[in-house]
Amino acid sequence: MSHVAYELATQPESWERAAELAPAHRAVLPKPGERTAIVGCGTSYFMAQAAAALREEAGQGETDAFPASEFPHHRRYDRVVALTRSGTTTEVLDLLAGLREAGVATTAVIGDPDTPVTTLAHDLVVLDFADERSVVQTRFATTALTLLRAHVGAHTPAVVADARVALAEPLPAGLEDRCQFTFLGRGWGVGLANEAALKMREASLSWAEAYPAMEYRHGPVSVTGPGSVTWSLGGTPDGIAEQVLGTGAAWIDGTLDPLAELVRVHRLAVAVAAHRQLDPDAPRNLTRSVILTATGEGAVR
Repeated sequence: MSHVAYELATQPESWERAAELAPAHRAVLPKPGERTAIVGCGTSYFMAQAAAALREEAGQGETDAFPASEFPHHRRYDRVVALTRSGTTTEVLDLLAGLREAGVATTAVIGDPDTPVTTLAHDLVVLDFADERSVVQTRFATTALTLLRAHVGAHTPAVVADARVALAEPLPAGLEDRCQFTFLGRGWGVGLANEAALKMREASLSWAEAYPAMEYRHGPVSVTGPGSVTWSLGGTPDGIAEQVLGTGAAWIDGTLDPLAELVRVHRLAVAVAAHRQLDPDAPRNLTRSVILTATGEGAVR
């Protein structure tokens, strides 16, 4: 079994632990009414998008999400939350150092506590039980999102039950041979759709895209056809399923909680990788953490 296959299979237990831990970290996570930014890189940025939308949907306050490299320093925030599995990504460390100097309160949600981020963030939430060996993120990312979801009261045991269903049920037949994958989301599910597409690209080198569900018909549907798959994570606007099926593409209507649907996509990414004889633990041109050297080149950690 690959590392990524093991790590995605242990997500339900990790989510349960994160939800249990959330009340103990209430003091260092955004308080109701605080203007908050959530930042990350790659997968962590997409989890930040989902968490920001969830917080606003829960009425907890204005919340933005940014890639760490694109943080708008001219804006004022009461707290910035950084999601970082490795704790070593250059853009995140640079941002936290700058925010610390500016006196902005920061919290880092991390997987590895023995990393430089611990000296830069004001507060820490350590999810070391969800850390991973695989380059491709699955368990840590969804566990960090569950922590933030539970913090705003949007997590229930039904989410974990859906994740177990997502792991146990067979995947839709015939998807491994498809050449193009599109994922759709609404609300906080837009970030999850972005992450679903990233997983397909990373693990299986697939052509994969993601869109807000209502935006799909404003151009992207033109590349849909036989050989492609369109997968909805969460509620689907009327008419989209019929339009996709009319192109000859496969349509997957996600009926589970959107985060559990992402688990199904994790499984699909591993299945497509195996079909193509690829190693999902060693995706092409990627490392566990992007650490920029003085010359601007990436280094492996």
